[in-house]
Amino acid sequence: MSTEVKQKEALFSKKNQKLLSDPFNDNNPITVQVLGICSALAITVKLEPAVVMSLSVMFVLAAGNVIISLIRNLIPNRIRIIVQLVVVASLVILVDQFLKAFAYDVSKQLSVFVGLIITNCIIMGRFEAFALGNGPWKAFLDGIGNSIGYGVILIAVAFFRELLGSGALYGIQIIPDSWYITNGGFYANNGFFLFPPMALIVVGLIIWAQRAKNTKLVEEN
Repeated sequence: MSTEVKQKEALFSKKNQKLLSDPFNDNNPITVQVLGICSALAITVKLEPAVVMSLSVMFVLAAGNVIISLIRNLIPNRIRIIVQLVVVASLVILVDQFLKAFAYDVSKQLSVFVGLIITNCIIMGRFEAFALGNGPWKAFLDGIGNSIGYGVILIAVAFFRELLGSGALYGIQIIPDSWYITNGGFYANNGFFLFPPMALIVVGLIIWAQRAKNTKLVEEN
């Protein structure tokens, strides 16, 4: 077996693949670790800002994990939290400026919540728990895996809230006008889905469904 093949196998070993797959189910940052709930409540009224927030967190977490991993041996232990905050704040500023330049309308919808990525428990938690103790490649995979796990829940919540709350997805009307009671049909939008408490209820239902399917999570608790 050639050295190149061995290197590829090492890069995508089962242990490394678990870094990508675990956050989807057994170790999801929102439904299992119960982190990042604030953004799930705040920016999931519509699908578009939820997708943009998910991509923003993916960039910040993946890039931040790699940076912290690269400099981990140079960071004095007593100031490691400060260094982590500087790294994440710098990346968030880049994301914020990019959104203002190329997606201004979405940037206005997200408002202060882009800046609050700095205080996202998922990001600081992965820096502290993983990036400080592992190499750049593993840190990158961990960042991608956890941000996708976070984004999937965020997008799922936004999907149901926008569809059932306003009959649209990504601002495009999905439910036909002929279905509405006002036009002689049988359907009416449920405005309750547009309120923050419904986001918590939807997250709760996702957690219930996940734990009903994966009994290991119940046993661990």
